Amino acid sequence: MTSLEVTLSFVVTTFLSITLSLAHPGSGFGWGGGGGPFSFGLFPEFYQFSCPQANDIVMSVLEKAIAKEPRTAASLLRLHFHDCFVQGCDASVLLDNNAAVASEKNSLPNRNSIRGFEVIDEIKAKLEEACPQTVSCADILALAARGSTVISGGPNWELPLGRRDSRTASLTGSNNNIPPPNSTIQNLITLFKRQGLDEVDLVALSGGHTIGVARCVTFKQRLYNQNGNNRPDETLDKMYYSGLKSVCPRSGGDNNISPLDFGSPATFDNTYFKLILWGKGLLTSDEVLLTGNAAGKTRQLVKAYAEDEVAFFNQFAKSMVKMGNISPLTGFQGEVRKHCRRFN
Repeated sequence: MTSLEVTLSFVVTTFLSITLSLAHPGSGFGWGGGGGPFSFGLFPEFYQFSCPQANDIVMSVLEKAIAKEPRTAASLLRLHFHDCFVQGCDASVLLDNNAAVASEKNSLPNRNSIRGFEVIDEIKAKLEEACPQTVSCADILALAARGSTVISGGPNWELPLGRRDSRTASLTGSNNNIPPPNSTIQNLITLFKRQGLDEVDLVALSGGHTIGVARCVTFKQRLYNQNGNNRPDETLDKMYYSGLKSVCPRSGGDNNISPLDFGSPATFDNTYFKLILWGKGLLTSDEVLLTGNAAGKTRQLVKAYAEDEVAFFNQFAKSMVKMGNISPLTGFQGEVRKHCRRFN
């Protein structure tokens, strides 16, 4: 073999090794975050060689789905949140019930409310056509959350990729780790801290409620029996309270919906924080950011983001990256599912 052939052979082998390791971490070199040059971590260029069109495919599906139903954007953002808070960002929330899995879809925070699975299925099918068994469902959730934010008018951010998909789910974790809509400020701080997220992340990520809707059952207590005394939440603006009663009666109507941000329900902006200041936050978990007993820092942040949308956007992007880095599976862990609803 000539020296030129040796050189060409080395180049091709190196390229193939890099491509393989990018598509399937654990099969070759390690890339990204802490622990040295051969550790496995997340990094934005993960699919640069193995599936460079991945984000374009995700965005093309999202644009059609969100144009058809703007609420889809909030549903996909929520899916990523409800995935990461259970056992890390591993697509466990997408698994259907089967003999080996008690699906997280049946948990109290998710049952009858979590949505967007068909959009994820469509994205996965198109990615499998283009780049078979390359892009994980966990990364699809992260890409869909970012894409939904951007399409709705919100910030973009550099997104670390390279997550793998879990072969387990945790119904118990879903019931216990996802903050309920009637949370106190202390409870919110505790549940976020459990995930390595601080009060800044709590307020910024709560700002995701600038899009989407909530069911009557999630705010009924505020209207009729907030403190066990058959009285409404006194922090509610009176006119807003009257309007909510027409949507959410004392008896029945649990699945009736109301926008989390009635000012601009399909636009990602900072109106959510302005509404909280005016007593028009929909959920208890929204309003306590301002009025809770331990809401010193969160109160300041609500006011700051209400005044400065750029500051909110910048922090939301940072906090989404931080949340997306919760306990990802990398290297030899997990798998890249062919179908997001079931194991390979």
